[in-house]
Amino acid sequence: MHLPSSGFSARLKRAVTGSADTPLVFLGNFEVENHWALGEPALPRVASHAGSAVVNRMDEFALLLGGKNDHVVLKTALDEGYRGYLEGLGLALPTVHVVADQDPQRTVSEDALADPELLRALSAVAGEGARLTAHGISTVEEELAERTGLRLGAPSAAVCKRVNSKVYSRRLSDELGIRQARGWACETLEELAEAVAAAGELLASGRKVVLKDAFGVSGKGIVVLDSEARLGRLHRMAVQQAERAAKAAGGAPRTALVIEEWVAKRCDLNYQFTVGRDGSTHFDFVKELLTENGVHKGHRIPARLTGAQVAEISATALRLGERLAADGYYGVVGVDAMVDPDEGLYPVIEINARNNMSTYQNVVHEGGLAGADEVAVARHFPLRLARPLPFAELAEVLDGLLLTERGARPRGLFVNNYATVNAAAGTDADGFEGRLYGVLVGASDEEIEALDTDITRRLAAYPERS
Repeated sequence: MHLPSSGFSARLKRAVTGSADTPLVFLGNFEVENHWALGEPALPRVASHAGSAVVNRMDEFALLLGGKNDHVVLKTALDEGYRGYLEGLGLALPTVHVVADQDPQRTVSEDALADPELLRALSAVAGEGARLTAHGISTVEEELAERTGLRLGAPSAAVCKRVNSKVYSRRLSDELGIRQARGWACETLEELAEAVAAAGELLASGRKVVLKDAFGVSGKGIVVLDSEARLGRLHRMAVQQAERAAKAAGGAPRTALVIEEWVAKRCDLNYQFTVGRDGSTHFDFVKELLTENGVHKGHRIPARLTGAQVAEISATALRLGERLAADGYYGVVGVDAMVDPDEGLYPVIEINARNNMSTYQNVVHEGGLAGADEVAVARHFPLRLARPLPFAELAEVLDGLLLTERGARPRGLFVNNYATVNAAAGTDADGFEGRLYGVLVGASDEEIEALDTDITRRLAAYPERS
């Protein structure tokens, strides 16, 4: 028996097209922020080619957003063992379109633009009324829509870029009176100079500050500072960069940075809501981010919050959704938040008006893989491999630990992306790094922890690790 699309899938379609029956073409163009950041002032970043190959294969997450009447474009074909695994769980998968010649350093959208045959196939889908949606919309996805005739099931790239800026998040929260750490949004050199002076006073009193790019992603473009001297160096670099760019473009110098006080926290949160074209807002969920020694390990649902805290987050989501709609945005919105040591909320750390990692985990509860009472923890397991690992072989390694059937008490790891396991194959003669993404499902935190430990142990003992 194949299950219908999850409640979220139908809700998303209504939000971005007006009808739950509209077929969608999904693109998993992760780290779309890199395109939004083009031409924008930014802090220095370090690129990793092997890492980019794995990130670009996160495109496979989009497979689980659609149903049998939808489409998804992927960089490579599905591992047949993985396809069989998903179908064995009763998931109705969308039609898969595979690019002809994927480049590990390109996003799936960029690969699609370079494939004339795929463009023709998507044009045919456009004739059937399908619309294009993505992890986030940049000018690349706009070009793909134009060349295929697919209408966008999303706002313009300009709107998406604007509302995803950390400067926008900071100023919107200030305007709405939402609690934030002390901080400053900077778009001019004058604003930056004032912010640096105020932040310097915080540093002089022994506190820390954090400096953020407007379009940083995945921890890039964020610097934590405890030194006035280092803040001064970064300030000088930002000014020099802005003045060089202004001279080249013939305009006024500008920047796009946020400076904030570094505050104590009990835990991080991520919550999601969906804004409709009609301006309506639906609160989807709130998840707790799990960390170990300061490193992000995954998401836990349900988050360990009081009813009052959930109510405050839900109310904040509705206020944000109303303003985002007024600014021309509709679709999925994910917001990072924090709980302080005294259980007070910082409801908005930043707004991500695009899909989030949490979006791709929704299939577990809303798709019927786990009941409302089960605990689910999304995480990834690092792998070091000497050769590509087929899913069928992984299933043998993790025999008895994978989620393979539904029931009153589902237990096991649901694999929600397999492409990232082998994405970096061939990048290093001595082996390569892979990531196994999934959601652990169990009746309790103790059961989840036991699963996690057992999976980690078996993967560590796998003989093909080098």
